[in-house]
Amino acid sequence: MDTRAKILTVAAARALEPARPLAIAAGTFDVLLAEDARELAEVRNRTGARTVMVVVLRSAREVLNQRGRAELAAALCMVDYVLTAGDEEFDKLVACFRPTEVVHLEGAHARRLGELIEHARERQIAG
Repeated sequence: MDTRAKILTVAAARALEPARPLAIAAGTFDVLLAEDARELAEVRNRTGARTVMVVVLRSAREVLNQRGRAELAAALCMVDYVLTAGDEEFDKLVACFRPTEVVHLEGAHARRLGELIEHARERQIAG
């Protein structure tokens, strides 16, 4: 399966009638970390969601462009749909879909990415 087929435009997403319960997870996913994948799996398990929709948000300090980050998120088996959006579009999507749960992963991802960078620097100095 070409997982890029999970990536939808906002218009295509609005035409969906996703299985309920629905969870929406928002984040930058730049770069995608193993802990991000674990957290998305936990969202599905914790909420009992039959559909997990990931919204890839814009990032001020991106390594990958938004489309590339959407492709990474779409490759995860626990993700059903992926959209790219800005903050205003994200709010409209939440209002449109009325998910059971909305999870913001931006802060946790930024913290984990910082820890990864620091770990790599420490290994380089020690190395």
